[in-house]
Amino acid sequence: MNFLYPGFLFALLAIAIPIVIHLFNFRKFKKVYFSNVQFLKEAKEQNSSRDKFLHLLVLCCRILAIIFLVFAFARPYIPLDTGADPKKGNLISVYIDNSYSMETVNKEGNLLDEAKRKAKEIAAAYELNDQFQLLTNDFEGKHQRRLNKEAFVQMLEDVKISPASRTLQQIVNRLNQEGDSRKNQIAYLLSDFQQNFTGREKIKSDSLIRYSFIKLNANALPNIAVDSVWSLSPVHQPKQAEQLVVQLHNYSSEDAVDVPLKLLINQQQKAISNVKVPAGKSIKDTLAFSGLNQGWQKGVLSIKDFPITFDDELNFSFPVNNEMKVLSISGDPTQQFLKSLFAADPYFKLTEMTEANIKYSSFPEYSLIVLNGLKQPSSGLAQQLKSFVQKGGSLVIFPDLDAGARVYTSFLTALTLPAVKQLNAGSPVTSSIDLKDPLFRDVFDQVPANMDLPVVNRYFSYLERSTGGRERILQLPLNQSLFARYPLGSGKIYLSASTLTTEDGNLSRHPVFVPLLFKVAFSSAKEQPMYYTSGKDDLLAQQKISVGANQSLLLKSADGTEVIPEIRQTPGQTLLYIADQVKKSGFYDLKRTDSVLAVLAFNDDRKESDMSYASDQNLKDLFGRQQIALHNSQKDALSLNIQAKNSSIELWKLCLILAVVFLAIEILLIRFFNKTKNIQKT
Repeated sequence: MNFLYPGFLFALLAIAIPIVIHLFNFRKFKKVYFSNVQFLKEAKEQNSSRDKFLHLLVLCCRILAIIFLVFAFARPYIPLDTGADPKKGNLISVYIDNSYSMETVNKEGNLLDEAKRKAKEIAAAYELNDQFQLLTNDFEGKHQRRLNKEAFVQMLEDVKISPASRTLQQIVNRLNQEGDSRKNQIAYLLSDFQQNFTGREKIKSDSLIRYSFIKLNANALPNIAVDSVWSLSPVHQPKQAEQLVVQLHNYSSEDAVDVPLKLLINQQQKAISNVKVPAGKSIKDTLAFSGLNQGWQKGVLSIKDFPITFDDELNFSFPVNNEMKVLSISGDPTQQFLKSLFAADPYFKLTEMTEANIKYSSFPEYSLIVLNGLKQPSSGLAQQLKSFVQKGGSLVIFPDLDAGARVYTSFLTALTLPAVKQLNAGSPVTSSIDLKDPLFRDVFDQVPANMDLPVVNRYFSYLERSTGGRERILQLPLNQSLFARYPLGSGKIYLSASTLTTEDGNLSRHPVFVPLLFKVAFSSAKEQPMYYTSGKDDLLAQQKISVGANQSLLLKSADGTEVIPEIRQTPGQTLLYIADQVKKSGFYDLKRTDSVLAVLAFNDDRKESDMSYASDQNLKDLFGRQQIALHNSQKDALSLNIQAKNSSIELWKLCLILAVVFLAIEILLIRFFNKTKNIQKT
């Protein structure tokens, strides 16, 4: 048996007090006169031995009560066999959660400050020759070093709140990676253990590491977060109306009323709103504005919500372009339907190529490619178009019915489209429209009862082996499609069953044709995400960027933070690998020398917004059969006893109980077994 505070054992000298009292009887005697002492003498001789034994029992009870009371303060414990080799040194790994949720407070103050105090107490419980390792959410290189106790305590002072957010599994993986089998490794995790941090999946860990979780308890705080934003406008044009949808989430148990919502674009206020967010729910609000100029736009959505403020703003960016490039590849240059259509709107810049003179290298420059009546579409063209669509482009195919089913079957199957079943010709066939499709969702204000629909005389019927992913926009009788959409990779292919010539139908001259092709073009616009998450999104996909041999790309923020990404060129895309270099939210200009190519917006991870915490039982379930030690910062007044708790059975409670028991026995002995018997005279 060992003692956590052996200094208290000096108090055992107090057992001399009852011994002295019993050895020297300081009671004053009182004379009592009797007429005849013959019978009194006989009673005295009979009770003398019993009194001595009773006094000895009282003395033992007092001595034992003092001994166990002193033991209770000295904190005795029995060391357990934890598998630790006493010949090996200790490696103490301490993880301090420095995410945004650790900014909250309790009666001890800031949670992060409390965590650092506990870490110092943990360090004080170990020997000077033990090694320490500090780990935070930043995963910095300096935290991989082994430190002595003094250096560890000094490094604790540098731990600050960070926007980086990790999961419990990531922390455990890091501890396993930095472990040392030559030492007894003990890991202490100090956190508020949010539910999003712990997760719900079983934790895979190294069984040789002894884990101790110190749970820091924060006061319950309400929180409303600007969760996400997206645009309803398919493309962004100068001076045109825009619509943004913003989603707010209320993580508290009370309704939030009249939450002020403000939208800034390029530091100019564009829209305001007051919203009500029910408790524990998300709501969406649409903001409309206009008057944007060409170029990159920096938007900020903000609310006012205290005391948790890191998620009250959401940064986003998007470009406003004055043109969209469309490529038309035609087998019959005399057809002017597409040229007349896109010439009606100056936003579209149409480039025309003939079937015999196709420039494959220019495909990535366009958002939409239209094939119109190709007579001999080649397999090489199919491969190039497939790559174009998989990377996010859109392709529209109007076949040449006279080219034959066999020619188009091989071309379409190379694009993973259905083969041609047969050519249908005869009386005109009327089509129908799927008004619920996104292309027509906001085209018609009111749908007439007898709506004029496109009519075709000749058309291909396709052999649909699988309908998965196919979306019919214009339909024909007998379960046939006139115009259908097929997803492929990140892009879409639109396949028509008929041509644009007037001999095969009236599709090209029908009023539906204009909104149909315009909406297809608008939906094909290649746009990057409106925002990224700092510390989480480390691979940024951009449109093809030409970089010279001696050139590099640079991400630079307004406060001067610079990040040099690793560049990976792929067909049609430039990938920027930034690892975890972007740590702060805000706007970053993507520069090549002095020219700004794009503006990227970064936000803090919204996982920290949910202030729900895992219970002790949840943590135990995550580790299954592996034993872990759980400590509550409110119940454990001192973290100094953590080392003993992790590797021993504590006996101080038992000692305290025994001290009370012996005091109770002493009282009973004095009260009920020390009565003088009445002596009657005979």
